[in-house]
Amino acid sequence: MPDDNHMNSAPVLIAGAGPTGLVLALWLTKSGVPVRIFDKEAEAGTSSRALGVQARTLELYRQMGIANEVLSGGVEVAGGNFWVGGKRVARVDIADAGKGLSPFAGLVCFPQDAHERMLIAQLLTLGVTVERSTELLRFSDDGALIRATLRHADGTEEQCAASYLAGCDGAHSAVRAGLSIGLPGGTYDQLFYVADADVSGPVANHEVHVDFDSFDFLAVFPMRAQGRVRLIGAVVGKTDAEQNNLTFADVSDQAIRDMKVTVEKVNWFSTYRLHHRVADSFRKGRAFILGDAAHIHSPVGAQGMNTGIGDAINLAWKLAAVVKGDATATLLDSYEPERIGFARKLVSTTDRIFTLVTNRGRLAAFVRTNLIPILMPIVSSSARMRRLLFRVISQIQIEYRESALSAGVAGEVHGGDRLPWVPMSGSDDNFTPLTSMAWQAHVYGEAKASATRACAEQQLPLHTFDWSENAARAGLARSALYLVRPDGYVALADRDGGGSGLRAYFTERGLRVAGR
Repeated sequence: MPDDNHMNSAPVLIAGAGPTGLVLALWLTKSGVPVRIFDKEAEAGTSSRALGVQARTLELYRQMGIANEVLSGGVEVAGGNFWVGGKRVARVDIADAGKGLSPFAGLVCFPQDAHERMLIAQLLTLGVTVERSTELLRFSDDGALIRATLRHADGTEEQCAASYLAGCDGAHSAVRAGLSIGLPGGTYDQLFYVADADVSGPVANHEVHVDFDSFDFLAVFPMRAQGRVRLIGAVVGKTDAEQNNLTFADVSDQAIRDMKVTVEKVNWFSTYRLHHRVADSFRKGRAFILGDAAHIHSPVGAQGMNTGIGDAINLAWKLAAVVKGDATATLLDSYEPERIGFARKLVSTTDRIFTLVTNRGRLAAFVRTNLIPILMPIVSSSARMRRLLFRVISQIQIEYRESALSAGVAGEVHGGDRLPWVPMSGSDDNFTPLTSMAWQAHVYGEAKASATRACAEQQLPLHTFDWSENAARAGLARSALYLVRPDGYVALADRDGGGSGLRAYFTERGLRVAGR
């Protein structure tokens, strides 16, 4: 631990107060680990930027006790609409796409500025304040401590120390630069715009609308206020010189007219170029990078912010365990392999889809205007296809089966899988115990006496649920033992259901349950 007699200190220093950094700070604080979180910006974001909150993020937020804040402040999207040539060719029911798979069966649109304010308010209730206008100048890692120099708004410099440093400071990350970690990838040639606007017309119905045109592109996302939407489109027909200082009046209105959108007021407008990049590594020594500092990709599927939040929670519970002495530092070795593989796959997938959607070549235009009108109605009418899309887009399908923390198979559930959701009578479900944000064991059916004894020895909470059709449908095995990590992923799936596998798991990995 840092020596407070020599310099300002905290076990974890967090650079960047976007959603990724704020969630990391919130989980650590709720786990009893002091943090310092700072941001070079003078105030939190005032524009909506990222919008979609996926089911997996809401599940994790439920563990933290903040899911209802997102639901009450956002819009639960009922459907996704696809337009081609001025006609709506298909509508996909989103509201119940994940019915039976997650307690949050659809997509919620919750603007990033409101999202950040909610997280900041949650931290304030716990006594943590974001340090504004504070910039990371440099840092070093001597193997025992991170030593950092911060510059404040008045120009003064502060020396501080931390056990660990988390770089949640965006695409131009000072932490990533300080670690000399590369960010390979590319930049899309096309210039895009984003605008929050008050509109009227068929798109003002609190649903998602996407227009596929031969030369233009537009996506419309709902916001809470009636008629308020987010517009994301391509800037077409402008030279490089003309792309400077554009206004909304300068962008193509072909797709807007095709979708019969009447723009009554533009509240915010910006242009930007998109990148597709993944850092060479997510960690060096005692420093880590997360979110946009580690991976940048297109807005396809509303994945970026959710992936950063997933990074934060994956790292947070591990840092908490190590700082509190409940695990050896080797536990932190699992952060990068668990998260970097998904990031690479995500960037590759969203790159291919985004290229198809926005490319102005003849083949891509043919697919958008001829094949999509045929395929989308088929997808929208198939419950199986909707469930498949939900699994992928909602991020509930993310798994860590190859992780050193994952072991065993019981039923269809492998170590490393997200714990399947099992609804029960009334409003109860098997996710309720996850609000402890701590290790626990689950048995669906009858627990063996040896498992009960082993859990007692480890001071590990054991939750036994009645066997049900829902449990069988979720792929769980009757009376098997499932060791569940603090982030809701299965660490050990033991078909035998006895206590020996549980004891071996903790011993071999140098872990113990918090509080023992």
